[in-house]
Amino acid sequence: MATSALNPYAAFVGGGNLLDSIAGTTAKLTDLLAQLGDRVGQPIAPGKWSPAQILCHLADAEIAFAFRLRQGMAEDHHVIQPFDQDGWSCWYATADSATALAAFTALRNWNLCLLKSLTPEQMAKPVTHPERGTMKLATILETMAGHDQNHIRQLEAMLKAA
Repeated sequence: MATSALNPYAAFVGGGNLLDSIAGTTAKLTDLLAQLGDRVGQPIAPGKWSPAQILCHLADAEIAFAFRLRQGMAEDHHVIQPFDQDGWSCWYATADSATALAAFTALRNWNLCLLKSLTPEQMAKPVTHPERGTMKLATILETMAGHDQNHIRQLEAMLKAA
């Protein structure tokens, strides 16, 4: 199966090093938050999340990625548990963007520690996503990088539109 079928975010990943890409996300988000200033609470478009809500989503997604990576390492042929991002987001309007960024940063740093320790053989372990099929653990890393880039592009577009 093609990588794009396994990872809907593959199109957002450039040809660079995936670990370097995800390691740079925190600095990019910090910079974008500073540039957005008081617009951080304004939705990007009607019916869309605000930058603050995107940060909350990124923090929640990092929790999911952390669990998927660790379960993928701990179990043979782990079946990934999808999550309902809209269901998880029901409280984001009351969350603080600085706290969301701090949570994302801590979780991302912890995930980077794990990812940097993995061997190529470990990254090749099969995991199965119920909606996308069987993939390698490395596809989770690719998904993280593409997911980051997708949301960074949304925030950058908001800055350009202002």
